[in-house]
Amino acid sequence: MLKLLSKDLTDGGVMPAAHVYNSFGHSGENRSPQFSWTGVPVGTQCFVLTCFDPDAPTGSGWWHWVVSNIPSTATEIPANASLTPAMPAGCIESRTDYGTPGYGGAA
Repeated sequence: MLKLLSKDLTDGGVMPAAHVYNSFGHSGENRSPQFSWTGVPVGTQCFVLTCFDPDAPTGSGWWHWVVSNIPSTATEIPANASLTPAMPAGCIESRTDYGTPGYGGAA
């Protein structure tokens, strides 16, 4: 069974300042969190990772990060990797609700 893990985030926990947006009155570091996974199903060709905030006060939620084409051989996205060579080769970081590609922290 596929299992998604993070050294930086806790299920139901408060977003650490390192991963909070640095604008709109917030003074976070806007660093993308670390994610890893285990239990990749046989035949997997690639992954998509999305970070969506359904509770954002927009009426429709907020897309913080969309990463597609993550190779099935990858097992981790390191912390602070967004838009750097540390991302797994071939990944595509799409535009978020901030209007730009790459990670956009919680606000």
